[in-house]
Formats: sequence, structure tokens, C-alpha cells
Amino acid sequence: MRDRRMSRGARRAREFESFVAGAAGRLLHTATLLTGEAPDANPRARRLLSLALAHTYARWDRLLGEDPYDSARQHLATRFARATWHQRGPLCHARRPSARNPLAALAPRERLILVLRLYEGVAEEQAAALLGLPVERVRTICDRATATLLHPTHPPTLPTKAGQR
Repeated sequence: MRDRRMSRGARRAREFESFVAGAAGRLLHTATLLTGEAPDANPRARRLLSLALAHTYARWDRLLGEDPYDSARQHLATRFARATWHQRGPLCHARRPSARNPLAALAPRERLILVLRLYEGVAEEQAAALLGLPVERVRTICDRATATLLHPTHPPTLPTKAGQR
């Protein structure tokens, strides 16, 4: 009995390690896009990824045919949403996102929906269900965020007085 339990634990660990080897890079990139940090300096994104992977590992035996990537991504998104929308925890939006990240100009909710919809390819209905929002609201936020990225507003230049430079 004990040997069977140990072999099941070893098999579970090997399966999870192989999942992490294949999915961690993309999940880290997703977390980095969500937090708005620079790709080479992303401690909040790494913390977010660690929490999502720990949650996925804890649920590993109960996934029962579900895609572990979807489970990890869902936890990543909901953890980010809770931390930013309620302004608490280590993942909160305490610092400004990096100017090197093209999504830095967006609000956290806009980044979340844009990353889910365009980078991760999650359907509007799934994103709406995940975030507890109406589908129309997800569509509106995604459209507005896309427009912001495609047509950024430049800060107005101050007029100079005649003869001054």
C-alpha cells in the first residue's frame, strides 16, 4: 500500500514537472503582460506565476481530464484581478508599470481582458464568465484597450512664446 502511494506521488510529481517545463514560459509571459512589468525585471509576475503553479499542483489529482494550462491560467487571471481590483496583497498595482511594456498605458482590468482575449485566445464568453462580467462589457473594454494601444494619445505640447525657444 505504501509503495503504491509513493509511486503515485512520484508519477504526480513527474507529470507536474513536465507540465511546468512546457507551460511555465508562456504563463510567465502572460503574468508579465498582466502586471505591466519589464520582461527582465518582473518580480510581481514571478510571484503571480508561483501562486498559480502552486494552486495547480494542489489541484493536480482533481483536474480529472481538465487541461492544467487552463486551470493555471484561470487562477493567474483571477488572482491578478482580485489583487488589482481590491488593491491589496503583494500583486497590487502599487507601482506604475514599466514604460518598456507596451501595455503599461492600460488600466489593470483592460490589460487583463486584452491579454486573455488577444494573447491567450480566450473567447469573450469565457472571459466574461471568468471575470464575472457581462459579455458586452468584456467586448467594450477589449475594444477600448485595443484602440488605446493602436492610437495612443500624445501629451499636448505647450505653445512657446514668439521669439523664445
